[in-house]
Amino acid sequence: MTLLIAGLVLFFAPHVLPMFPSQRAALFASWGEARYKGWFSAVSGVGLVLIVIGYAYGDRGAQWFAPSPAARAAAPFAMIVVFILLAAANSPSHIRAAIKHPMLIAVLIWSVVHLLANGDARGTVLFGAFATFAVVDLASVVQRRAIKVFTPRLRADVISIVAGSALALLVMTFHRLLFGPVVVSFGV
Repeated sequence: MTLLIAGLVLFFAPHVLPMFPSQRAALFASWGEARYKGWFSAVSGVGLVLIVIGYAYGDRGAQWFAPSPAARAAAPFAMIVVFILLAAANSPSHIRAAIKHPMLIAVLIWSVVHLLANGDARGTVLFGAFATFAVVDLASVVQRRAIKVFTPRLRADVISIVAGSALALLVMTFHRLLFGPVVVSFGV
């Protein structure tokens, strides 16, 4: 669990910087764009690797609450929505224009569904941390009015829906090989 928590701290440390615009701007000004983005990516990447290793090899720990059968049943459908939102997150789509922050909404849906579907200590720490971050960051971006202006294009919506759905089905198919449990009847 220590490795998982260390990974979460490293992963979220650079991600909270945009919540503090003056500190982020000061770092950006003194380091320059390339160095700032390099540091952001490197620290986040190390954190992500530690999260994956810590979760994969860590003990499940105590069962803190019973897994929700409803969350488990809804998960495949929720994940299709999640992957579509992730695909739309940086595209000039109507989905992004309507939702404003599709990546944060996707992370929130993903983490809450997985949190409720697991209930063990390891899963609660991982998915609870991501859910908490998504809520805090969403409140921050709304408060800062951090919305990018663009002209939506239908083509971007079609690509987001097709690519997101395809990737969701692919991940569900190989979920057991990647993460452990079989989550759909067609899973391998």
